[in-house]
Amino acid sequence: MVSLLKRGKRWLVLGHRWLGIATGLLFALWIGSGLVMLYVPFPSLTEAERLARLRPMAWDAVAVSPDEALAAAGLHGMPRSLDLEMRGDEPVYRMPASDGRRITLSARTGTPAGPVDAGAARRLAGAGPGAFVEEVERDQWTVTARYDSLRPFHKVALNDAAGTELYVSERTGEIVLDTTRFERGWNWVGAVTHWVYLTPLRARAELWRDVVLWISGIAAFTAFSGLVLGIWRLRLRRRYAGGRVTPYRGMARWHHLVGLIGGIGLTTFIVSGWLSMNPNRWFTSLAPPADLRAAYAGADSPVGLDTASLRAMAADAPLGLHLARIGGRWVAMGLDRAGARVIGDAPDAPRIAAAASHAMAGARLEGVERLASHDLYWSSLTSGTLPILRLRFADPAATWLHIDLQSGEILNRLDRSGRVSRWLFTALHRLDLPVLVDHPPARDAAQWLLNLLGGILVITGLVIGWRRIGPKAGAHSPLPARGERAATSSSSARQGGSRG
Repeated sequence: MVSLLKRGKRWLVLGHRWLGIATGLLFALWIGSGLVMLYVPFPSLTEAERLARLRPMAWDAVAVSPDEALAAAGLHGMPRSLDLEMRGDEPVYRMPASDGRRITLSARTGTPAGPVDAGAARRLAGAGPGAFVEEVERDQWTVTARYDSLRPFHKVALNDAAGTELYVSERTGEIVLDTTRFERGWNWVGAVTHWVYLTPLRARAELWRDVVLWISGIAAFTAFSGLVLGIWRLRLRRRYAGGRVTPYRGMARWHHLVGLIGGIGLTTFIVSGWLSMNPNRWFTSLAPPADLRAAYAGADSPVGLDTASLRAMAADAPLGLHLARIGGRWVAMGLDRAGARVIGDAPDAPRIAAAASHAMAGARLEGVERLASHDLYWSSLTSGTLPILRLRFADPAATWLHIDLQSGEILNRLDRSGRVSRWLFTALHRLDLPVLVDHPPARDAAQWLLNLLGGILVITGLVIGWRRIGPKAGAHSPLPARGERAATSSSSARQGGSRG
């Protein structure tokens, strides 16, 4: 048994040493890119940015009612939402189809609004004479599957001071993404590096997931083994020669001692990052599935607004309308630069609860909670929307639904596994804790402290690794890796170590 234990320790030492050499640069890249991501997120088009680029609705040009548009679309089943907004100078209806497509119809004629060419994309983007238009199927910033129904794109470079590039969907004419030179530059050393977001790899979602799982899994073992070895080699009572608590000197000593503190944070970051890739599909997605959204929308029903009624809403909807079906009834939300707000009666809590209970296939509703502030499971890092309803169901997964109390939209679904993931990933990896999230400077300071400690640990490890495998490695006896016993008593003496 003793021999087996010694052999296990020896393999743990060797595993940490060589895996540390192999993954050390990855650790450094993850730490640096993670700090960049605190301040520069991955490019996306926010709702405020989208609305800022919409032209005012030409209500007098709307000659087709919502119900006529739904009939003209010829869809199998009624969509759960319908948008009326401008596409350049043309008012259009947009609606999602059950197969993932996004249907666009002219609100003047009810006929399909066809694809847009490069010239139309330039006009939709409001580009000046110096703009450049390039057709893009998939690139670094549109690599994920969320853009699949909108491909290909016309990428319009505005040639402005910020280096803005707008992506206009060829299929629908919508501006779906904007990026700036600042965002693109910093994301190469931020999110792209941190998430291993290389376009040829990320375009193959399952392959990318497997690669990141293996890389981060090996890195997690490396960090954890180092923490175990660091504790094993620490002596607070029966100390090493000279009263030292560590058997190492020089760079190895710093690696050992800093690792006892920074190793906890580094291991936590790496393990929680590995868990974010959902190994073995342990955690369910926060996004409500399509069948839940469809059931929540309820039975097909007419919108009941004619063109005269639409024009009467113009003052409350200068940019258009968003119509959503909840429990078989439509809610109209007017769009302006500030966002969307309900025109008329907002769906009340009993109506929302009834629609949600139907969507949950009759699972018993065991709790309804109105949240006017963020808490442990509804964070401002997840969504800024308030107030919301939290509906708790007694189904096998113990599902919670978070629903916007104004619009009635389902914001996310959080079941038992999602709540576990919230602690194992969001809380540990992003420091998403109310005491820190409510005080951003404190959260930034905590992130920097943990990452700097991890950075010192990684840099010292890289130096030790380079001494072992570098050009002059054979010229001297290498410093032992953290937690490693010296191979011979003479080398232990040279390092100031003691055979414990």
